[in-house]
Amino acid sequence: MTTKCAIVTALILLAACNPPATTMEPLPETATFGADLEFLQEHTSLVVLTDAEGQAQVAVSPDMQGRVLTSTAQGSEGTSFGWINRTVIASGQRQEHINVFGGEDRFWLGPEGGQFSIYFKEGDPFDLDHWYVPEEIDWGPWALLSQSAEQVAFEKDMRLENYSGTVFDLRVDRMVRLLSVDSVNVLLGLEIDPGVQMAAFESVNTVTNTGSEAWTSETGLLSIWILGMYNPSPTTTVVVPYAAGNEEDAGPVVNAAYFGEVPADRLTHDDEVVYFKGDGEFRSKIGFSKARSMPTFGSYDAANGVLTLVQYTLPDEDDHYVNSMWELQEDPFSGDVVNSYNDGPPEAGVPPLGPFYELETSSPAMALAPGEAHTHVHRTIHLQGDEAALDRTAMAVLGKSLEEIQSAFGE
Repeated sequence: MTTKCAIVTALILLAACNPPATTMEPLPETATFGADLEFLQEHTSLVVLTDAEGQAQVAVSPDMQGRVLTSTAQGSEGTSFGWINRTVIASGQRQEHINVFGGEDRFWLGPEGGQFSIYFKEGDPFDLDHWYVPEEIDWGPWALLSQSAEQVAFEKDMRLENYSGTVFDLRVDRMVRLLSVDSVNVLLGLEIDPGVQMAAFESVNTVTNTGSEAWTSETGLLSIWILGMYNPSPTTTVVVPYAAGNEEDAGPVVNAAYFGEVPADRLTHDDEVVYFKGDGEFRSKIGFSKARSMPTFGSYDAANGVLTLVQYTLPDEDDHYVNSMWELQEDPFSGDVVNSYNDGPPEAGVPPLGPFYELETSSPAMALAPGEAHTHVHRTIHLQGDEAALDRTAMAVLGKSLEEIQSAFGE
């Protein structure tokens, strides 16, 4: 099993083999934010960030490790952007290996596999039976430090041990905050058209080495890993601009060797952009190395007219990224910076986990001295409204028109 895709395989198999006892009535394909909010408020504590007009709203759960569960750009009747697992949330039952709550910005740590993994104990085989998400990032509340109308801050102290026996003492400080139109204009280098509704937020994630020993590549390093899970549609396309360069120097344009070959009608690229289907109908995953990663990527959901953009802390030239392959590795620091996953049935007759699709980013491997800290920012921008205005934004940020994105697979 290869790299970070192993986690998704685990999720699907666990969901298929060990479903929670509680079952829920299915929702319409596109739930409103108000419907999701009403459900969530019945089952977990929430901090709802909102702008002055009450249109942009972001639901954050202190009980679920400070994750952003969902958001909207158009108030309670607007589209709910985040995928949430109603069955697992309503059950209230802790699952043995992982709790798949969903959410469009959750905090995790890498690496997942290898000799420096924090998901396997020393000497255990790299298989599903021995894989466990550390409790600190999977279950239980994080301390709520402060909140206001537009931001909320959390803190969590952790002690983790990797496969090689290295112990990490650390503190995570996490802030989630709404972003104004003015801020997004600066970040994107353009002006959002007045005909576009926007929900934009960022998570600022800081890890501090609170122990007495330095973290070194010889004994293993951690990385910050932020994952966003979104509602799919038959017309959702993930769009990832990539850095130019021949493969001899920069490596493959895209790493698609996760679940076997991805069909050409689901993954394609030109000289500037990789297109990947986010329809929740075929299990597949792609990744981008440091040499290929660009500052902004995203997706377009043509069915609901939603352009989603993700920005993150760009890598420096000398950064290395953890490798999450489920094996003892020759190169434990050759991992991906950006990933996208599309859910789907793991095999014929077996239901998908969600379905959903994911946009993910990772920090570099963190070589921290005692008291030293590293911060990774993951930014999510949802735009909805006037199609011509969305088209201009897509061209400016992703380099492609909405027509080009929608016709990437000849549809």
